[in-house]
Amino acid sequence: MADPKTPKFSPPQPHQSDQSADKQHVAERRTFLQLSALASAGASLGLLSNTAHADDGARNGDPNDHDNGGDIDVQHLGGIDLSEASIAQLQELLESGRLTSRALTNFYLRRIRRIDCSNARSPGLNSVLELNPDARSIARALDRERRQQGPRGPLHGIPIMLKDNIDTGDSMMTTAGSLALVGQPASHDATVVERLRQAGAIILGKLNLSEWANMRGFNSSSGWSGVGGQCNNPYILDRNPCGSSSGTGAAVSAGLCAAALGTETDGSIVCPASACGVVGIKPTVGLTSRAGVIPISDTQDTVGIHGRTVADAAAVLGAMVGVDQRDPKTVASEGRFFRDYGQFVDGNGLAGARIGVARQFLPTTEETDEIFEQAVQSLYDAGATVVDPVEIPSFEEFENDNAEIVVLIYEFKRDLNRYLAGRTGVPVQSFADVINFNRENADAELAFFGQQLFELAEAEIFSEEEYLAALERGRRLAADEGIDAALAAHRLDALVAPTGSPAWPNDIITGDGFEFGSSSFAAVAGYPLITVPAGFAFDLPVGMTFMASAFAEPTLIKLAAGFEAATQIRRPPEFLPTFTGGHRQSGRTHRHLGAQGPLNIAQHRFSDASARRKLLAQLRILSTLGPHMRYL
Repeated sequence: MADPKTPKFSPPQPHQSDQSADKQHVAERRTFLQLSALASAGASLGLLSNTAHADDGARNGDPNDHDNGGDIDVQHLGGIDLSEASIAQLQELLESGRLTSRALTNFYLRRIRRIDCSNARSPGLNSVLELNPDARSIARALDRERRQQGPRGPLHGIPIMLKDNIDTGDSMMTTAGSLALVGQPASHDATVVERLRQAGAIILGKLNLSEWANMRGFNSSSGWSGVGGQCNNPYILDRNPCGSSSGTGAAVSAGLCAAALGTETDGSIVCPASACGVVGIKPTVGLTSRAGVIPISDTQDTVGIHGRTVADAAAVLGAMVGVDQRDPKTVASEGRFFRDYGQFVDGNGLAGARIGVARQFLPTTEETDEIFEQAVQSLYDAGATVVDPVEIPSFEEFENDNAEIVVLIYEFKRDLNRYLAGRTGVPVQSFADVINFNRENADAELAFFGQQLFELAEAEIFSEEEYLAALERGRRLAADEGIDAALAAHRLDALVAPTGSPAWPNDIITGDGFEFGSSSFAAVAGYPLITVPAGFAFDLPVGMTFMASAFAEPTLIKLAAGFEAATQIRRPPEFLPTFTGGHRQSGRTHRHLGAQGPLNIAQHRFSDASARRKLLAQLRILSTLGPHMRYL
């Protein structure tokens, strides 16, 4: 293994002119190991320090730029709040000439500095790991192209951010939040990034996440990484954003970008979406390419989107899809994907739909159940035929089976080794190297929780025969005898269930207070999910999930858009430092509780007993592993 304290590259030289604070951030990150940051456990890289000036480059304008030039210092433009603006609204401003992509980029960069950084003047959201030093020049070029040739499509000139396990072949690194991957950037864009660039999107930066997408060890805190520290929830900052796509949910909710890409193996898109009050689309496995994405499982991994509206997430999805020779799983999407998922966004999408209520996921928490009941009533009110309850035939057998953990542990080492073989200029080249790196840098990486999942995967505790049997059994229970059987029995368009409980307090010492999730059937089946804000409890958002069979994204988008239009639940976060008591909220109703009310909604860690039993059947000593699988 390479010595992590020996630099494998020369420190970047400072620019002699037009020095950008963003490029300084990249230099700081690239020389991080040389600067002994490994000695400080879990410290942030300081890429977005309060000494940075995210708008420095705006003074060096293109002489061909007119209208608003490269800078605006207002949050509202044309009656639109830019921090909450939809992609369609932004395009309207761009097309009218009231806004340029360069000005929009600068707006987001300043907002990141004001909201995300940890300093006395900022709430300290801590969702952004690195900014793209080329973002302004890309925006300027796209403005010029718009004037000369017109827009490429709905994402032309729109700033989008990425979870930091998605490769970019530029000056930004891809680390999965681990110090073991701090070094040279990836050599190529991930396919989804390449397609976003082709659609005219501006890749604004990389976002914090649960390290290794929460596949490292037990008792982790979602949103914590060795590279970035703890990401926070934008509604109440000492609450957890869930994970592993923590920074994507938090940044989109906070208005730091128009949309963001996340990844999901089991719950990692939908749980942060629910906790951070945004829409999350977890696509069918194979609809979006995973090439150039740091993997957990070829069977379950997928790349999806967080957006503030269903239409925003749908617009981004259309730019990402298509068969990719670098990812054989995408072959199944041939003839089943759409370049324009916006066509399925319908404010009346619930009218005439048949929706089943999957009550086997209940009860959850008192607050979540109350919100869910109001959401179900909203389905009725919007014209849906609601079948309540609907039974998933395999529910109990699936919950007590160990197929998912067998598949994930078996595939993790093999898939990550293949990825690491293509990375150069970083301290590790193999799965075993990562384990050794963490041991050698334990103060920085292992101070708060361990790497038991890495060690189990390295030990190859499951045989190929067990793995193949688990693949077949999991697919049968989750899909054939699970979601598909429930849909067919009642001729349903989709099932609905609560996405998760309100966010729990951050606790990097003892780990997450995760209560439950409804994502595992779709995760194991490889099926799509969409979660939409459904209500608030104690100022914290809670989502409702729509689920259906493979490549049912058009139907789910229509239904989710109908629910969104009928309820209009989302509201911007206020970045409260802590919960002070007062309002218990559910849907649109409010009732007052005293300050001694139930403040910690998710007090009892790992209370999903059925999931725990499922894993204890195979791994008796790993009693905390079951619910952990709910948000990879």
